[in-house]
Amino acid sequence: MESSNSQAYQAAGVNIEQGYEAVKRMQRHVARTKREGVLSGLGGFGGTFSLKAFDYAHPVLISGTDGVGTKLLLAQQSGKLDSIGIDCVAMCVNDVLAQGAEPLFFLDYLAVGSNDPEKIEKIVAGVAEGCVLANAALIGGETAEMPDLYATDEFDLAGFCVGIADQESLIDGSKVGVNDVLIGLPSSGLHSNGFSLVRKVFFKDHDFDFNHQLADGSKLIDTLLKPTKIYVEEVLPLIKKGLVKGISHITGGGFYENIPRMFDQASLKAEITRHQWEVPMIFNEIQLLASISEDEMYHVFNMGIGLVLAISPSDVADVCSELPHAIILGKIAERHEGEEAVQFVLGEDNR
Repeated sequence: MESSNSQAYQAAGVNIEQGYEAVKRMQRHVARTKREGVLSGLGGFGGTFSLKAFDYAHPVLISGTDGVGTKLLLAQQSGKLDSIGIDCVAMCVNDVLAQGAEPLFFLDYLAVGSNDPEKIEKIVAGVAEGCVLANAALIGGETAEMPDLYATDEFDLAGFCVGIADQESLIDGSKVGVNDVLIGLPSSGLHSNGFSLVRKVFFKDHDFDFNHQLADGSKLIDTLLKPTKIYVEEVLPLIKKGLVKGISHITGGGFYENIPRMFDQASLKAEITRHQWEVPMIFNEIQLLASISEDEMYHVFNMGIGLVLAISPSDVADVCSELPHAIILGKIAERHEGEEAVQFVLGEDNR
C-alpha cells in the first residue's frame, strides 16, 4: 500500500524518495551550525531550542523573516547555487541584529519545482554557511516540491530567525540623539536588493551575458551573486558593551528609507557627508547604464554601505578601533519643519 501511494504521488510530479535523499544530504551541513541551546536535530515536527544558558534579567525574543527577492532568478539561471542561502540568512540575521539581538536559531523554507537532491544540497549548504557566520543554529525548515506552481528548474527561498536581547538593551531608536555620529560598515556589494532594476539594466536593456567582464576583471555574474555580508561577528560585541545607540540595515529603499528607521523622525535627521567612501564599481556601472541620478541610486541601493551605526561622540574612537573598516558618514542633527529625514551635505574638502 505504501509503495502504491508513493507511485501515485510520483505520477503527480512529486518524488518522495528524492525528498528523503535531499534530507540525508542536508544533515552534515546542518550539523555545522549546532550551538549551545539546540535540543533537537532534523526530523521532528518542530525545532527546539533552550534559553536556559542565557543570563538576561528581562529576556526578549526578537524575530525576523525575509527572502532574497529576484536575485534568486540569477542564481537559478546561472546555476550558481552555493551562496544564495547565505543571502537568505543575512537578510534575516542583520535585521535582528539591528534591534540589538543576538541571533539564536534559523529556519528555512525552500520550494522547488523538481526535487533534485544535489541542487537542494547546494542551496541548504549556503544556508548552513550563513548560519555558521551568524552563529545561529539551523534547527529546522521545509522543502516543498510543487511542480504545478514552479517550473522544473525554479525554486523560492525564505527564512526566519529568532534572536535574544535584554529588554533594557533593545535598540529601538529611543537612545539616538543630536550629535551622535553615524558610522558605516562596508557592504560586500549589491547584497539582495534592487535586483529587478539590476536584471533590467544588464540583461534586458543591454543584453549582457553572465560572463561579461567588468572593469576590475571580474565576471558580471560573480559580482552580482556575491553574498550579502553578515555583520553579527563584528557588531554584536559592541552591542553587548553598550556602545551602539542605533542600527540601520541598508536594504530595499537604500539610505533614504532605512536610515530614518533608527531614530525619531519627527525631531531628528541624518546628515550624510557625500563622498566619504569609495562607492564600489558595480553601482557606478548601473548608474551609467541606466542613466539615473546619484540621488536615485541612494533611494534604491546600499551604495557600498551595508550597515549604519549611531554612536555617541565619546565612543567613536573605541568603536572605530574595533571596526578598522568603519567609515564616518556624518551625524544626527535636529530636524526642522520641511526638512527631509536624510540629507546629504558636502564635506569640508569639497567646499
